[in-house]
Amino acid sequence: MDYQEYLEQNNYSRTTIAHYVERLVEFQKWLKSRRFKATEIDYKTNLGYIKHLKQKGLQVQTINNHIVTLRNYFDYLIEINERAENPLDEVSVKGTIKRVLHNLLGPDELEDLYYSYETENFSKFTNYKIQLTAKRNKVITGLIVYQGLNTTNLKSLLLEHLELYKGKIYVPSTRRNNSRTMELKSWQVLDLLEYVNGIRPQLAQSNNLHNDHLFIPQTHFNDLVQRGIIKRLKEINYKAGNVNHLRASVIVNWLSQFNIRKVQYLAGHKYISSTESYRQNNLESLQEAINQFHPLN
Repeated sequence: MDYQEYLEQNNYSRTTIAHYVERLVEFQKWLKSRRFKATEIDYKTNLGYIKHLKQKGLQVQTINNHIVTLRNYFDYLIEINERAENPLDEVSVKGTIKRVLHNLLGPDELEDLYYSYETENFSKFTNYKIQLTAKRNKVITGLIVYQGLNTTNLKSLLLEHLELYKGKIYVPSTRRNNSRTMELKSWQVLDLLEYVNGIRPQLAQSNNLHNDHLFIPQTHFNDLVQRGIIKRLKEINYKAGNVNHLRASVIVNWLSQFNIRKVQYLAGHKYISSTESYRQNNLESLQEAINQFHPLN
């Protein structure tokens, strides 16, 4: 298996594969000019390549993109037993401008989004299909506010990924996230049972769809989540942002309950540094709130 096949098997897009291969070619030219081998190069020597990128005048974010590519390539070498460790694991260049998340929701606020999502008290004149989609959308809301799934995760779910008799759901890997098996709340299991056995078959029939995707239809799924579900959640709590904002709220809340390695697993982060950024972001948000409401100067 060559590197491009490795990327394809891990569901990277064609554009990303092209960028990764292009950066790898540049790295291999640098190695060849210095008679180094990717299978033997150590952490210190890799820092020499990062210095080389800096001397070319590349922006910090661009350099970090190169590091991500190389880290991925070293993971590939480990996969094919050409290396024992990744010399760039958790390495990044400091100095990027970070966006601090605002108005994150607490556990009670997230749970209220789920419980306040109306599925029953509609007008008797309401189209029956609207009630069906409302129940589907509440199930999706639960997976966002309890399991922290994003739109890509939700789209990737198949019926076979449900383990309702165990109260669990398997979330497959994506380009950005690792796979994981997550616990469901008992009330989620009940709603999922109703959805799978009653709601989904009716939606499938009305849309003339016959596939194994958990949520249907898949067409315009992003619009379904953003314009349908998120719009409704904003009516429940104006602080509710997009799916990524809600996911960030879930992850930050996890960090106050579990150790960082468990949160990394629950979030599906490939690198611990991704999880660390949420902890740092939370600290910065807290400090910003302190400065705003309790100015010392």
